[in-house]
Amino acid sequence: MRVLNLFTVFSLATGFQLGARPNLSHRSSKITSKNTQTTTSLDAYNVDLKGKVAFIAGVADSTGYGWAIAKQLADAGATIIVGTWPPVLKIFQMGLRKGDFEDDSVLTNGGKMEIEKIYPLDAVFDKPEDVPESILTNKRYAGLDGYTISEVAAQVEADYGKIDILVHSLANGPEVTKPLLETSRSGYLAASSASAYSYVSLLQNFAPIMNPGGSALSLTYIASERVIPGYGGGMSSAKSQLESDTRTLAYEAGRKYGIRVNTVSAGPLKSRAASAIGGKGKKKTFIEYAIDYSRANAPMDQDLYSEDVGNAGLYLCSPMARAVTGVTMYVDNGLNCMGMALDAKSMEGSTEE
Repeated sequence: MRVLNLFTVFSLATGFQLGARPNLSHRSSKITSKNTQTTTSLDAYNVDLKGKVAFIAGVADSTGYGWAIAKQLADAGATIIVGTWPPVLKIFQMGLRKGDFEDDSVLTNGGKMEIEKIYPLDAVFDKPEDVPESILTNKRYAGLDGYTISEVAAQVEADYGKIDILVHSLANGPEVTKPLLETSRSGYLAASSASAYSYVSLLQNFAPIMNPGGSALSLTYIASERVIPGYGGGMSSAKSQLESDTRTLAYEAGRKYGIRVNTVSAGPLKSRAASAIGGKGKKKTFIEYAIDYSRANAPMDQDLYSEDVGNAGLYLCSPMARAVTGVTMYVDNGLNCMGMALDAKSMEGSTEE
């Protein structure tokens, strides 16, 4: 089974009030759950995305970064539409109907984020002829069609005309628990296809239906440039590809379509997908080790919340970031800048806090 939204483990133009200057003051935050906190992004920054349409690819629950970005965009007034992996589509829709995500949908004005439309999306396939018989006859895809990237883009265009924001919040690492030395060719290529090329394909198909000044965003992880034991199966390679492609796509999509392309390198988050990675026979799961390590060694000794990444996404989608493109933005309490582990035995007694 594919690992949905894998990089939400660690893992947009837009418009705000004309003539208004962003108010950068913050009010205090209140923690509401392990992964989220209430913020005042809409009030604090005065971002107005009313009339903008945001398509977020890869949302299937409320625990990951994709949901957090969608929520912050909704808080600023954007219309939210999402693409969800077909095998979990009905589960997600049922959860929404039952109110399972109500607490995680509350906006700063007291209202609730509404997902206006959900499209079945399997970003491994670019066009209908790419879908193999094994998928066409798979019972988890029963009753669904039009879920390839090109078909979804065409349907979004038919429904909304132009969109303004594109968020890539999906990945697949079928052999993520295997060391790279033990990863098969098929596993490696699958990770690259679903986690990196899918962003290229989304832009190929969605950029033509995006308004000039639009913004595209993806999510990456520090394993793209540092060794993270346990994050295997070619996923680290895929994240490196994603960051390299971000720079090239920023140039090409910027010149051709007038849109910005960025990626956020997010710190570890205990999302539902992340909790399923590794940990067999160990005291803690892979993500629990990653979170504990970050808390012990990052410059900022504090928890990381999904809304921290949501706020970064909101910034990158707003006119405040109109000249920001081709960047990898770190939202990880600064862990990316550290060259030594503060909690290593060899460092005992060497630092003062």
